[in-house]
Amino acid sequence: MPHYHYTAVFEPAVEGGFIVSVPALPGLVTEGDTIEEARAMVKDAIRGYIESLVKHGEEIPIESGTANVERVEITI
Repeated sequence: MPHYHYTAVFEPAVEGGFIVSVPALPGLVTEGDTIEEARAMVKDAIRGYIESLVKHGEEIPIESGTANVERVEITI
């Protein structure tokens, strides 16, 4: 069974918990009440996303692995 690796972006939700997106998989967004739950939810969401692509004969996006995620601070 193939293995896939994707960058997941975890952001604190205003109401608590975390919202998670995966930039390489357009439209994939999920959430969890805790970071652990958010991690489990995003893994499940990625699995479902890829299974849907396979079912419909679509190409599975491969993340290049060259992403550079940084936090940038500005002063105004």
